[in-house]
Amino acid sequence: MTEKYIPTTTHSAWGSGNPHLIVSGPDGHGEVTLDRDLVRIGSSGDVECRITGLEPLHAEIHHDPNDEYVLVLHGPAQTSARHEPVPSIGNKPGEILRSGARFVLGEWAFIYERDEYADHGLPYGGREGGEGSQERHQPPRPDYTGEHPVIRTADDAS
Repeated sequence: MTEKYIPTTTHSAWGSGNPHLIVSGPDGHGEVTLDRDLVRIGSSGDVECRITGLEPLHAEIHHDPNDEYVLVLHGPAQTSARHEPVPSIGNKPGEILRSGARFVLGEWAFIYERDEYADHGLPYGGREGGEGSQERHQPPRPDYTGEHPVIRTADDAS
């Protein structure tokens, strides 16, 4: 049984929002535009993002049919999320990237960015798309006065 994909947010145009990776490492920094359905990262001469010192094919970024960008690893990495099977890319283990997602390959750090209005992880397309006007606001913050003892510092004694 396949799960039905339910977007949490935007209905912006396919691939919009300037999806890209900010890359920094020992040789400097730069950007990799995610303007293809598959961007490969590694040390091989035929990858779109070539970095010496990585595996020949170290990682891939798939632009899936749901307009999501999915990180798939083939070499060692540090990531902030556990990779799980992603149905939209044939159940390969991966991570759907959201703005600010960070991963490290070798000595190189990568940060995924996409304009807020097009990032599917933000409800209602973020602030520009109406986030907050579509959702219920939280109730006012409770009054915590008297709930905790006052901690005195040395400066208070003088």
